Amino acid sequence: MTDKYGRKIDYMRVSITDRCDLRCRYCMPDGCEKVSMSKILTYEEIERICRVAADLGINRIKITGGEPFVRLGCTDLIRNIKATDGIEEVTVTTNGQTLDRYIDELKEIGVDGINISLDTLDPEMFAYITGGGELAKTLRSVELSAASGIKTKVNCLMQKGFNEDEINGLADMAFIHGVDVRFIEIMPVGAGYSSRGVSNEEILRMLCDKWPDLEPDSSVHGNGPAVYYRRAGVPGAIGFISALSGKFCSECNRVRLTSQGQLKPCLCYEAGTDLKPYLAGTDMELREAIRTAILEKPEEHCFDEKHFEDDGRTEHRLMSQIGG
Repeated sequence: MTDKYGRKIDYMRVSITDRCDLRCRYCMPDGCEKVSMSKILTYEEIERICRVAADLGINRIKITGGEPFVRLGCTDLIRNIKATDGIEEVTVTTNGQTLDRYIDELKEIGVDGINISLDTLDPEMFAYITGGGELAKTLRSVELSAASGIKTKVNCLMQKGFNEDEINGLADMAFIHGVDVRFIEIMPVGAGYSSRGVSNEEILRMLCDKWPDLEPDSSVHGNGPAVYYRRAGVPGAIGFISALSGKFCSECNRVRLTSQGQLKPCLCYEAGTDLKPYLAGTDMELREAIRTAILEKPEEHCFDEKHFEDDGRTEHRLMSQIGG
């Protein structure tokens, strides 16, 4: 369906848990207050919401968390959503710490894509950024995912004076493994509010200095607003998701479902529709609640406004709590 601004909304990020096995500094450095499982959507409820959403034309689903693979039975949910009438694509985002256990099953299910978070190639820095994670596990996951034939993307968040010296090394993974390496500007949500990100304009200039043959790539890489560059005759591509320096709200095609059942039309704003009460009713009532939430999607985010921090409208929960 389309929202009131004429944008086609066909993509939903679905958080299945607020829990994670890492404590990344820009996400949940001090941990978070875990929500009781009784307040988390059951798999059956998630499947129902996805099925009803598909009736409205939302045919692309991203499974996320927290870290989705910390929830028991995650692959069964992915399998069922993938088999749902009207769902054309199911992808997964992960930190890669346990992906090796599931990669064969994900391939058998027919998962369409895997996004893996990776911000450094230095083991000590990785442990520091993630609160104790093991770089070797995530690197192995990138290799296994790429080798499986599943479309693989590596997501990188760069911070000034912190890991910006690793931009070239991370980008080079695209050409080594034939994957998409994407630089995502840190958005001021939760713990990310105090982080100083590196703009994608700066990153592109650095990369063009190293690889003057980088050229725009107009081919379709996925569902989102990333802009891609590649080198002629070389596998892999480098992408940029520039929510701040290259505001793309006019092309936004997504909504977010939190693990507790709130449907968020925009990451920036705290407002959303609690779908849990509608799960006690008919599919028609649930469908109307989703449709109404989409029609209330704001025209654009306000991350760039001076009053962002304390205007009372904006999101202050951790990314793990709303679906990173």
